[in-house]
Amino acid sequence: MPPEPVTKIKTSQPSPYKLTAIHKDTHDTKTFRFELPADATLDMLPGDHLYVHATVNGKTVKRPYTPSSLPGVVGHFDLTVKRYEAGVISKYLHDQQVGDTVQMSGPKTGGHWVDGMAKRAGFVAGGTGITPMISIIRWILTKRLPVELHLIFTNKAEADIIFKDEWERAAREHPNFHCYHVLEQPPAGWKQGTGRITEEILRRHLPPPGPETVVFLCGPPPMVDALEATLKGLGHSEQSIILP
Repeated sequence: MPPEPVTKIKTSQPSPYKLTAIHKDTHDTKTFRFELPADATLDMLPGDHLYVHATVNGKTVKRPYTPSSLPGVVGHFDLTVKRYEAGVISKYLHDQQVGDTVQMSGPKTGGHWVDGMAKRAGFVAGGTGITPMISIIRWILTKRLPVELHLIFTNKAEADIIFKDEWERAAREHPNFHCYHVLEQPPAGWKQGTGRITEEILRRHLPPPGPETVVFLCGPPPMVDALEATLKGLGHSEQSIILP
């Protein structure tokens, strides 16, 4: 039997998606699963994003979120969202219940991964800056692409590390995946990075610059600005630094 054709979904106008499950990842981060038709998937590459639309306090607002689920999965997609006190849409999403519908448009093209673009990929993430990278890392590992992956992930405390168990499991099961955590408030006996991401950490834990290397960088804007300049100082070209 030939496989059933898959419908690829992309909308320019906000469309309703039903929330079918909520998983608590950390004390302030949840993964929201939304329903798609059984034979449908989002029309996206790893790292592309959707816009979530809402009316909050009488104002229409929208924010971009990158699905954390594997591109190509049919029947559903996931958004992983950290709740911020000042985050209008993040608070709105965290208030939703299973069965509610949320308006979204897209997917839109972002700084995404294309198979074959590099043999070595670095990922530098601060806090929820990890979310565009989750689907890229999952994609490369699931497809067993011949790519060396190096993740540097900075957070306030160990309890803030989103998908901590998944990173540890990936490092055990995939010799091409390397992960280095940096914590501002490390616990006693912590053996990885402390404080902020430094030039030395980037030099030691990212692949070397070159035509076969790309580096994805995402996090709070001050961090991204500072580290983009540092990466260029280490020899990574502007074209090789991708801001999803």
